[in-house]
Amino acid sequence: MQFLKDEPHGTAKLFFLSSAVWFVVGTSFGLIDATHMAAPELLGNIAWIVFGRIRPMHTNAVIFGFVGSGLLGAAYYMLPALLRTPLYSERLGKLSLWMWNGAIVAGSVTLSLGHSQGREYAEWIWPVDIAVLLALALMFVNLMLTATRREEKILYVSVWYVFGALIFTFFIYFFGNAVWNPGTGAIVGIPDAILAWFYGHGIVGLFLTPLAIAIAYYVVPIVCRSPLYSHTLSLVGFWTLLMIYTHIGTHHLLQTPVPTWLKVLAVSGSIGMIIPVMTVLINLWLTMRGRLGYIHADVGGKFVMAGLVWYILTCIQGPLQALPTVQRVTHLNNWVIAHSHLGVLGFSGTIALGGIYFMLPRVMGRPLYNKRLADVQYWLVLLGMAGFFTVLTAAGLIQGNGWLNGETVYRILPEIHVYMVLRASIGVLLWSGAIIGLYNVIMTITRTPSERLTK
Repeated sequence: MQFLKDEPHGTAKLFFLSSAVWFVVGTSFGLIDATHMAAPELLGNIAWIVFGRIRPMHTNAVIFGFVGSGLLGAAYYMLPALLRTPLYSERLGKLSLWMWNGAIVAGSVTLSLGHSQGREYAEWIWPVDIAVLLALALMFVNLMLTATRREEKILYVSVWYVFGALIFTFFIYFFGNAVWNPGTGAIVGIPDAILAWFYGHGIVGLFLTPLAIAIAYYVVPIVCRSPLYSHTLSLVGFWTLLMIYTHIGTHHLLQTPVPTWLKVLAVSGSIGMIIPVMTVLINLWLTMRGRLGYIHADVGGKFVMAGLVWYILTCIQGPLQALPTVQRVTHLNNWVIAHSHLGVLGFSGTIALGGIYFMLPRVMGRPLYNKRLADVQYWLVLLGMAGFFTVLTAAGLIQGNGWLNGETVYRILPEIHVYMVLRASIGVLLWSGAIIGLYNVIMTITRTPSERLTK
């Protein structure tokens, strides 16, 4: 069958293409979402794009479609390269690809029709959940069988991060979506809230983060033409991430009747996340020390470097906003939305783009179609993310301080309206960058070498 064609790096190529497509789709959903916030009456009352439906369509398309597909495509390229053996089965890889994309399409369509489990990042209904779990299981089996046939005895840290991400994501998705309860995808009461944020926080920290770090550990030494500073430090970062990140989701529930011991564990764990984050960043910084010129000369390396800078900011802000005194102002407002964009788009999304631009030319065996277009996308994403973060942080501080001082919602909304207009305007930058990226990826894949030479 053509869609399961056995070809070298075919799975990685199609995951990269999927990521580029979902970047356009996800930002389109986000732009509609932002338009609702700036001008609620503008788009009318079209049922399948009302705010309550388009918002989870946006978050899931970006997390699983754009960022997830880009990171998984990189994993399918990196592991065979690092293990010095071909992928066990390109057909199995493509089966997981189509199942993954089918789940995202089905999830988006069912959400637009009003079918939702109503839980953060876990809105997809039960059949979609099963498809996601099956896709993850197929990916793990394929990559594990590749690892068992490897010619390279030493497992580089990127391999550890990829397998850690696949294993942990499968289990947090299973438990976080309460798959054993198909009717609601939830349990009841406070335990359900704890479970929901165990999943909601974990899908960023144990799915996106390990895969993004795996790409950084792969790309940075190659671009810098320098060996990794310390393999030992890289494994310290790996194990501390897995040990600490699993129990910090409850810092989203400090204002609820969750047991105090769990709140203390979540807050202290949030602060403790500085350990794995700084371990990774220090290790990579020492690897690229004195060689930043190489980073900025390479399109993929430049994206990865920008993602690492956003990672620093994300993981300074995260522990800070977990503190109860800070959270009195920052919780349940646009500050949190700014932080989530910082982590998903700024950190892991930008690194996913770096992985695509670094690996796709190697997959295709020819240069990127247009490096200048990639540079334009880089600046659109960078400026768009910086603007998004600034505008939403400002709006969040206005909301938080207003509510803390006893202001009513209807008095605060006019104050933040200009920020919502700016948010929608900045969204156009990101949407434009996504379209440029999709065009560049498609042309890199479809144009033959002879066409490129005559251009």
